[in-house]
Amino acid sequence: MAEKQLPHPEAHPEPRSEPPSEAHPEPRSGPRTDAPRRSTVRSLLRLWPYARAIRWRLATSVTAAVVAMLSVLGVPMVLQRIVDGPLADHDLAALRPLIGLLVVLGLVEAALFYTRRVVLARPLAGVETAMRGDLFAKLQRLPVSFHDRWGSGQLLSRATADMYTMRLFLAFPLVFLIVNTVMFLAGTAVMFTQDWRLALIVLLPAVPLLVLTRRFEAGYSGAARLAQDQNGDLATVIEESVLGIRILKAFGRHRSMAERFREQARLLRRTELRKAGLLANLWSVIVGLPELALGCALAVGCYLVAHDELSTGTLVAFLSTALALRWPVESLGWLLAYANEAATAADRFFEVLDEPLPDDPPADAPPSDESARPAGAPAAAGAARDGIRLTGVRFRYPDAPPDTPDLLSGVDLHVRSGETMALVGATGSGKTTLTALLPRLYDATGGTITLDGRDIRELSRERLRELVAVAFEEPTLFSATVRENVLMGAPGAGPDRLAAALATAQAGFVEKLPDGVETEVGEQGLSLSGGQRQRLALARAVVGDPAFLVLDDPLSALDVHTEALVERALRQVLGSTTALVVAHRPSTVLLADRVAVLADGRIEAVGTHQELLRASARYRELMSGEAALVPEGSPAR
Repeated sequence: MAEKQLPHPEAHPEPRSEPPSEAHPEPRSGPRTDAPRRSTVRSLLRLWPYARAIRWRLATSVTAAVVAMLSVLGVPMVLQRIVDGPLADHDLAALRPLIGLLVVLGLVEAALFYTRRVVLARPLAGVETAMRGDLFAKLQRLPVSFHDRWGSGQLLSRATADMYTMRLFLAFPLVFLIVNTVMFLAGTAVMFTQDWRLALIVLLPAVPLLVLTRRFEAGYSGAARLAQDQNGDLATVIEESVLGIRILKAFGRHRSMAERFREQARLLRRTELRKAGLLANLWSVIVGLPELALGCALAVGCYLVAHDELSTGTLVAFLSTALALRWPVESLGWLLAYANEAATAADRFFEVLDEPLPDDPPADAPPSDESARPAGAPAAAGAARDGIRLTGVRFRYPDAPPDTPDLLSGVDLHVRSGETMALVGATGSGKTTLTALLPRLYDATGGTITLDGRDIRELSRERLRELVAVAFEEPTLFSATVRENVLMGAPGAGPDRLAAALATAQAGFVEKLPDGVETEVGEQGLSLSGGQRQRLALARAVVGDPAFLVLDDPLSALDVHTEALVERALRQVLGSTTALVVAHRPSTVLLADRVAVLADGRIEAVGTHQELLRASARYRELMSGEAALVPEGSPAR
């Protein structure tokens, strides 16, 4: 008989979200959909470009399911023949072929349902893989400002559970929304051929059911989206607590984080219960009204049989047909719930894919001047060598309050070709932000930045990041080997370049690791000390022998002895590149040819260390360790 077991949508909770409580402000979680969401059908149709690749398998699956369900309608016709024929005539010999026909119909239905499942299983896994690949590729291309706005748990939930929801919809609800519609229409036609009076009685609940399902869909879609967003927020809390477990334990804050998790879980629970309540209300009516109509049809049918207006076999056949239609009707609530879950999952998926990418010149744009040479190669004779030049550079973060001043309000700075410039300033003055503008991790909101005479906006980001290498103050390592982490700075570099970079960074500790450069450093590199992570990040920056080097206080985690060794080796690297180095200590400043002082969003002074000690009171403050922090509430970062 027809499939009767349909997994309940509540059994597969997906990532979702509701505005958090005031006591537990929500982490960055991306845009909210407070406005009415677009139609379910329109959202689901956006999946067609992915489903198109398996359209013939989908068609085969739907066809197999339709034929299987229609075979169910053959059973009442056989029953009518049995009751009005062999049973009425007490002819057992005529009964055998009809019973055999029932067995054949059952076997055909079972075989077709098996075919439906087998045909779709493998290709749907491929569709999910393709969608996940597109999502991840888009995340890699989106600017840092996008990731600043979105919580990592929200993105993770879109790449995992939302994918499962959409694959499940294509595998089951989509097929049976079509199959059950065909089944209902065909069954209704059969009932009218059997007895039009009984058919009208059975169809009486159709109008109120249509009204109810429309109301259900409107409420359930909003609750489904809310729950998906809340689950993403929950994933963010989990990820933050795992990555920050050392801090939580060190400050004894694990209980407060647990309470934050429980609060977020309670919000999700309330939303899931609301969904369950909506589904329960719909389910009670979907089951109750058809049962009431079927009872009325049975009573009227018995009356007609008693008055010889209807044969017993026809009544049995009619009731069997009506019972066969219970599955398409009763499954309506589940199918609608799944469809709305999938539609909101598709909305969340395409929210990321629809994010605009920053303008980028083609990767094969004709190069000019110094930007054409490979990283680390000597300049051609006559090529422009203007170094790094910032002219009137302004910047403010996109989420900064509108009444706050720009963080950078007109920076003019020239780092000559082959020169090392140290950048100093008070905490929060914008030094790290300025260094992030060179590789276009953020785009300046005004002014120009040129590398050897060429505006960085004329270079593709791929080319720009070949020319500019960066080492951040907070080093990030990945769950990979030492070799893989370092060679991210130059994927084509050989063993000699790798060894030279590790030597420059004084990363001799690598030789003592269990597998040397093939040692897995673990998530975030937490199996290493802060100084070891910082040295590997420095090696990653210099391994490609870059034309331009940006170092954001790269030696802050090193002891005095190791710092001196790294500085000695680093001087050789800095002698062959143009470098901008954020410095907080005099020892780092002494690596530079000149020093620039950043204050109040501008470059206040430029000169050698000795010149600035004589001429700049602010520089003397900074070097003596007496610099004041920026005022509280400043937009600086």
